[in-house]
Amino acid sequence: MTSPAMPQSVGIIGVGNMGGGMAKRLLSQGWAVHVCDIDAHKTQALQTLGTTVHATPHALAQQVHTLIVCVVNAQDVQDVLSGTTDASHGLLSALQAHHTVMLCPTLSPEDVENTAAQLMACQVHTIDAPMSGGPLRAAQGTMSLMVACEDAVFAAHENLLNTLSNQVFRISQRVGDGARTKLVNNLLAGINLVGAAEVMALAERLGLSLPTTLSVIAQSSGQSWIGSDRMQRALQNDWAPRAHMSLLTKDTALAQQAAHSVGFQGVLGQQAAQAFADASAAGLADLDDAAMLQWMRQK
Repeated sequence: MTSPAMPQSVGIIGVGNMGGGMAKRLLSQGWAVHVCDIDAHKTQALQTLGTTVHATPHALAQQVHTLIVCVVNAQDVQDVLSGTTDASHGLLSALQAHHTVMLCPTLSPEDVENTAAQLMACQVHTIDAPMSGGPLRAAQGTMSLMVACEDAVFAAHENLLNTLSNQVFRISQRVGDGARTKLVNNLLAGINLVGAAEVMALAERLGLSLPTTLSVIAQSSGQSWIGSDRMQRALQNDWAPRAHMSLLTKDTALAQQAAHSVGFQGVLGQQAAQAFADASAAGLADLDDAAMLQWMRQK
């Protein structure tokens, strides 16, 4: 009798909203999932679903060949690589030539390129793969992935990518282009969300029914996915963070840095980035970005 095949294995470092969603998706598809996070509550919740929990990125890397890094920002990535307080806990102390690291946070292209250079010094390949779609779609395997890496690396990990997402966009072979694409997308998302919050605040001042107004917009020329999604939550006073205000504050600022690096001086992007910065400074950073409506109501 043939023995059953061993499940494919993968490690995820950072299992918050999106990383946790990816872990659930991979578990549901029969993968052996190893996780690590500085928040023990997050790893404990996933352990009950069947993941294997490791105390450090170093320990996790000793058990799997493919590692997904799903933290928030560039400093977090460096902490994962080098260890927050002890270098022996970091990924770099454990990586070998057979490893591949998949970077999923929204980062500047320069930070992705610098991280890839650090990994290449260890003969480790990088998959630049920022994601979009929110935790529910991550868990369902319907989020989008914007992938930039060498063709051979893509081919070797295509099964993992297609398991994570039914919307895998092959951007290029140039690591950093995934990040560039994500910043363009998120800048437009930020512009659309600020616009949606502004018109809903205006509709309220005009004495209109907000549910009716949102229904009209959702079926008319003013519709945007993020506007409809976030304003539905805002009308229910649901500020529980699926995507913190601080994230689009970071992402729109990074998009502006990318624009300035190529001499592009836009109009709406600058205004959206400033709106997110001001809303975060007003105390809304830890709320869902649907709270942009709260900020607009003060205008």
